Amino acid sequence: MLQRRTLLKTSAAVALGAPGLSGLAQQSVTLKFHTFMAPMSNVWLGMHKPWMDKVEKESGGRIKFDAYPAMQLGGTPVQLYDQARDGVVDIVWTLPGNTAGRFPRVEVFELPFMMNNAEATSKAYWEYVQTMAPDEFKDTQVLALHVHGPGMFHSKDKLIKTPADLKGMKVRGPTRQVTKMLASVGATPVGMPLPAITDALSKGTIDACVIPWEVVPSIKVNELTKFHSEFPANKPALYTTTFVMAMNKAKYDGLAPDLKKVIDANSGLATSAWLGKTQQGNDAPGRKTASDRNNTIYQVTDADTEAFRKLSSQIDEEWVADMNKRNFDGKKLLETARALIAKHGKA
Repeated sequence: MLQRRTLLKTSAAVALGAPGLSGLAQQSVTLKFHTFMAPMSNVWLGMHKPWMDKVEKESGGRIKFDAYPAMQLGGTPVQLYDQARDGVVDIVWTLPGNTAGRFPRVEVFELPFMMNNAEATSKAYWEYVQTMAPDEFKDTQVLALHVHGPGMFHSKDKLIKTPADLKGMKVRGPTRQVTKMLASVGATPVGMPLPAITDALSKGTIDACVIPWEVVPSIKVNELTKFHSEFPANKPALYTTTFVMAMNKAKYDGLAPDLKKVIDANSGLATSAWLGKTQQGNDAPGRKTASDRNNTIYQVTDADTEAFRKLSSQIDEEWVADMNKRNFDGKKLLETARALIAKHGKA
């Protein structure tokens, strides 16, 4: 009789999908993905959505996404990282530099004339954080780290050829290192998140902005500016910006082991490199939207590029000094970042 009772209990447990018997093996989850990028932007359509689609497919549909571009879940771009940290959302894509000085060691990649290839620099950025700054994003589970293609000037009413042309111009910059660079070359820097650029150019709050080509059409910079100043393609770029795709730690830790493996397979160095390469790959279509409007696209000369580089070289020294004050070895961090960019650039 006792044996029969035990068998009945076990059968009932299986029928109800008792934890440990059948539930865990079939766990499914829906993740909220939140970012500031516009729903028609190259980043959203060509990077974020394909990444989510790949994860859904590789999980056999057991990981699904509720996807929210353009800050549709509320808050501001500056708050995105904390939304992931606090579990308001599950995954975010954002700029560490939105919160000035909070993630100081990764700012090394935003120093003037550091990069000229987003794929190689994104690999370098991932490796650098793993080896030199593993606790930089300790509040979240980091999925990917990457940079965009070469940053450049876009101006409403005046062509920028030399640093002297920037005198008296209010120029938008994305992060504190880039706004420092703008000040060093003679501009009046104005820090603001990307989505604010359209309104600021329309109202004359700024005269120009620095962004890469790929994002130009999604914020109408091809329509709101007439002049674009590129730097030589065979030399390091004026600047780039760092990005992080981060997940809430508790949400990641709570995934079934096989689902965690799917997330892991779509994280790390290769995913970072793909994001950087894809973003820079959209520079050419972005540039075409300006040339199709007969905007002026100017190539800064080698001599003038050197003038920009010399004026901004003090930013490196200031960053090293800032790192030393924070009890990091600034010189070693800078040298390591440069060495990693060179290493991955040859790969």
